[in-house]
Amino acid sequence: MTALPMTVVEAAVRRGGGPKILDQALQRRTHLPALWTTHLRNKGRHGSPAARRLLRAADDGARSEAERLAARLLNLAKITGWKANQRVAGYEVDVLFRGPKVAIEIDGFAFHSDSEAFQRDRTKQNAIALVGYHVLRFTWLDLTEHPDRVVEEVRRAIRAP
Repeated sequence: MTALPMTVVEAAVRRGGGPKILDQALQRRTHLPALWTTHLRNKGRHGSPAARRLLRAADDGARSEAERLAARLLNLAKITGWKANQRVAGYEVDVLFRGPKVAIEIDGFAFHSDSEAFQRDRTKQNAIALVGYHVLRFTWLDLTEHPDRVVEEVRRAIRAP
């Protein structure tokens, strides 16, 4: 029997679907520092290079492949001043610009597809807007098919008075 962080690292590199397994664990059950500690304590094991690549990809604070893609888009566009997975108005947002008060939510089908999640997202967005934040929402399709539009909308939002 292994501890949860070891199980996550091993499953992510051995069972296929590595990013998905890692994403689900980070969203629900464990934290990145625990996974890194486990990985570093077990260097040289089968799959160690693949595990390192997965953990590095998650190191920006993003908890899903869509969030990592959003982070890459922001970095490539040289947009700075943001942090991943920050709290505002009692909720955690995917990307937050504190100064210009812009919150970005990345919506994926895996965690936004049922009526309860839909309602939670609306309640969360209203709470964040009521404390003065402008909320932008993007989907995987936005990030993959319309990255220039995503970048331009973010630029406009963080420049807005």
